Amino acid sequence: MGIYFDFVDKVRFEGPGSKNPFAFKFYDRDRAVLGKTMREHLPFALAWWHSLVNSGTDMFGAATADKSFGAVPGTMEHACARVDAGFEFMQKLGIEYFCFHDVDLVPEDDDINVTNARLDRITDYISKKMKSTGIKCLWGTANMFSNPHFMNGAGSTNSAAVYCFAAAQVKKALDCTVKLGGRGYVFWGGREGYETLLNTDIQFELENIAALMKMAVVYGRSIGFTGDFYIEPKPKEPMKHQYDFDAATAAAFLRYYGLEKDFKLNIEANHATLAGHTFQHELRIAAINGMLGSIDANQGDTLLGWDTDHFPFDVYEATMCLYEVLKAGGLTGGFNFDAKNRRPSCTPEDLFHGFILGMDTFALGLLKAAEIIEDGRVDTFLKKRYASFESGIGARIRRGEITLEELAAEAAKLKEPPPPGSGCQEYLESIINSILFR
Repeated sequence: MGIYFDFVDKVRFEGPGSKNPFAFKFYDRDRAVLGKTMREHLPFALAWWHSLVNSGTDMFGAATADKSFGAVPGTMEHACARVDAGFEFMQKLGIEYFCFHDVDLVPEDDDINVTNARLDRITDYISKKMKSTGIKCLWGTANMFSNPHFMNGAGSTNSAAVYCFAAAQVKKALDCTVKLGGRGYVFWGGREGYETLLNTDIQFELENIAALMKMAVVYGRSIGFTGDFYIEPKPKEPMKHQYDFDAATAAAFLRYYGLEKDFKLNIEANHATLAGHTFQHELRIAAINGMLGSIDANQGDTLLGWDTDHFPFDVYEATMCLYEVLKAGGLTGGFNFDAKNRRPSCTPEDLFHGFILGMDTFALGLLKAAEIIEDGRVDTFLKKRYASFESGIGARIRRGEITLEELAAEAAKLKEPPPPGSGCQEYLESIINSILFR
């Protein structure tokens, strides 16, 4: 039964009629959907920081959940206990990947050399667990936002000494990611931004961030990292204005600094909400830029103005997410549950319930997204809507074979354009509803 979660043996698929709180209702890992199994479409990952570290603290209150796992917090024994608990948890849920920040894995020391030695020890221990279970690392990253010396940023810092420490953390986190066979490496710019332009040189800071990323690419490739680097867009929090505001901003940054060949985007649903976008919008922008890489699977609360990181339960949003992923040909990364239980949901059972909810939500979204594609009416409408560009003067526009003068002459000949046609939004939304609820 296990050491830490002895109340459940293994979470299995029992179908939508099941009342078992420790069973999947929609996530049937071996079910084929559009030529691939659910587990292939949905490479789920555990986020070390929320699942094994977060104890329910917030800016207004202390911890409500016990994440000690029988050890004294702040010790290496506790770090190892987290590994044991995490792998037991993933095995019981059938989760095949995990993601980590460096300081999620071990207690950070004032001396970076001590922290690095601890990381060597814990990654040795994790490697053994990976070999015995078959569980893999989706991606790693460095926490360059919690320590006070990053108060003014990491790559964007005003201090050359702090910049060195940021580089050292990136180097070690890359070492750990390669050691654990990670498929990706993420840059989340938690403090890469500003509070006021009165004390900020934006161009200077952006150039330094790009330089750090370029050095990371060179070093990563030199030690055998063949995966994708990721930027994870977020508009604000903790800084008032962060440089990786949204997918479009991040894509433009990558192209401007010549990083687009090595970097893709790790899109988070809750960050899309904070940017004033939909999750679907951010995925589409990433995809059309050729940068859709991985997904932080969570959900925001539109009534609250911060990063709430709910476990996803909105099937409509999950359906439109999977619609974008399927239309883009899938992900190079996976679906990392950067999600945490609500503060009063403080038991180990609640942790299972959160993951079952999230995995079932995306599984149902996958099934419904596949139905929308197979139904074909949305695609048919879209093709018809732009049909005027498939022949005649429209086709010449698309091929770049026409001049501004020729287009102006055509307008003069027409005198007035014909109606462009209805967008039929309500009709299309009714199609989605009819598929979602049949």
